[in-house]
Formats: sequence, structure tokens, C-alpha cells
Amino acid sequence: MKLRTLSLALLVTAISLALAPAAISKPAATKATTVLVTAKEFKFTLSKRSVPKGAVVFKVKNSGKLPHDFKISGKKTAMIKPGATATLRVTLTKGAKAYICTVPGHAPAGMKGSLRVT
Repeated sequence: MKLRTLSLALLVTAISLALAPAAISKPAATKATTVLVTAKEFKFTLSKRSVPKGAVVFKVKNSGKLPHDFKISGKKTAMIKPGATATLRVTLTKGAKAYICTVPGHAPAGMKGSLRVT
């Protein structure tokens, strides 16, 4: 009798586990906002002045003649050679977010700005 009860319990557990993934609903994936960034001496041009809070993907192209990088909200790209591109994914909260080029002298020369996050 104990063996039959144990077998029935195992069968019920196996069926429950097999059906569990179908019963679990996944939250909808949030789509990231994409911002195209052009870097050149000595300015950035962004395709958007404001973005909604959440995931933002910055696609940075260096159209200048010197290496540049792009830093926002504590994250930055690697150094981007002239003609090359880099991608940076950041999760942003509401408010104004400053961005800069961290190459010495570039931000004071104009490679900086602020992005509005709503």
C-alpha cells in the first residue's frame, strides 16, 4: 500500500512539473529606446533630446579624426577610433542625465550635454 501511495505521489509531482512552465506567465519584455550618437571634434549630436525612463541603447559613431568615448549615468563605451562605432546599454531613471567624452580636454571643449529622461 505504501508503494502504491508513493508511486501516485511521484506521478502527481511529475505531471505538476511538466505542466508548470505552461502555467507560468512571463512579464512582457520592455523594449529599449535607441539613441544614435555622433561624436566629432568637439561635440556630440544625439538623435533624441529626451527618452522615457528604462533601458536605453546608445549607438555611438565616431565621425571625427580623434578617438572619443561616450559616458552617461556611470557607464561608458570603450575608446572609439575614428570611423568606428560602439554600443552602450544603460537603464536610466527620470531626470536630467549628463553625458561627456572622458578624453582629457574634450568635455571642456564642448563634448558634453544633458539628456532628459521622462
